Amino acid sequence: MTAVPDRVRVLIADDQKVVRDGLAMMLGLLDDIEVVGTAVDGADAVRQAADADPDVVLMDLGMPNVDGIEATRRLVEGGSRSRVVVLTTYADDTWVFGALQAGARGFITKDAGAEQIRDAIVAVASGEAQLDPSVQRRLLEALSRGAPVGAAEPPAPPDDGLTARETEVLTEIAQGLSNSEIARRLFVSEATVKTHVNHLLAKTGCRDRAALVAYAFRTGRATLD
Repeated sequence: MTAVPDRVRVLIADDQKVVRDGLAMMLGLLDDIEVVGTAVDGADAVRQAADADPDVVLMDLGMPNVDGIEATRRLVEGGSRSRVVVLTTYADDTWVFGALQAGARGFITKDAGAEQIRDAIVAVASGEAQLDPSVQRRLLEALSRGAPVGAAEPPAPPDDGLTARETEVLTEIAQGLSNSEIARRLFVSEATVKTHVNHLLAKTGCRDRAALVAYAFRTGRATLD
């Protein structure tokens, strides 16, 4: 888990000025968020991320010139430490899974409120993944169809060394539960759940929560029954 700075530095990328300005104003009112720039398209976002070194890029998908998926891919492949949270109206599977495959760590829709956006930014800055519930459902549906989803994950080993409790947590993650929901269901603290999630990431070689969902289904720890 990455330590979260006192103020998370955020770059906003959206081709619509009214959206950029609105998000910048809204996030600028939050004590733990610092808006370090606004970008007009994906190419601009990549350039500004290199200069401003934000903790998180809040990325629209449907932008001209270079869209959000390609911009995310360039950031990841270029070794940027900035993590991407996608904020968009797009709900088409191609956009959703394209963003996840490119390396986006969070995905929320534009009807989310200030606190939801803030929570996603802080979670992703800390190293977690944050998926809107509707995106989580689409991910599960795609997995049930056998569709390839998310960044490439390592093949499941014969024995990945998961403890019984870690397997429980993995199963709950695959069902779309948050850390706080898992904590309540298993009667443990949220800090304990976070520790188990970190162990899961280390033992499975998965990059994030979305990859853990795919891993759970691929290894038979979760089903849609």
